[in-house]
Amino acid sequence: MGEGSALPVGVPVPWPSATPPAGWLKCNGAAFSSEMYPNLAKAYPTNKLPDLRGEFIRGWDDGRGIDSGRTLLSLQGDMFKSHSHYFREIWGANGPDGTGGQYIVGADTNGSRINLGTIETSAPGGSETRPRNIAFNYIVRAV
Repeated sequence: MGEGSALPVGVPVPWPSATPPAGWLKCNGAAFSSEMYPNLAKAYPTNKLPDLRGEFIRGWDDGRGIDSGRTLLSLQGDMFKSHSHYFREIWGANGPDGTGGQYIVGADTNGSRINLGTIETSAPGGSETRPRNIAFNYIVRAV
């Protein structure tokens, strides 16, 4: 898998082990020596590997207009697309503090749409939005 591999130096590859094979490095944000790895320095001129731990790789937009304004190897934070939910008809109930109509107890989706502004929902969930996935160690050919 090292020297003589069909993959070019610098290509990240998912690896099913914690330890990379000889001639490969983990994509963990570590700095590397351009003297020791001159071909790797051509792919990563900052002499620093990308930190792909816990990250997904996304194809570069390259002028397509789907994810414009990005540069190669740039990091992008998480985001949840803005959207709205509408109730066509709602029924309210008195809350425990005596205020009327503060709690939705039923909804009908057959009537005309009503936008009540922001309504906070309570649902089980985690601290992020993500697709199903399997964890691999990203490694990069260094020699």
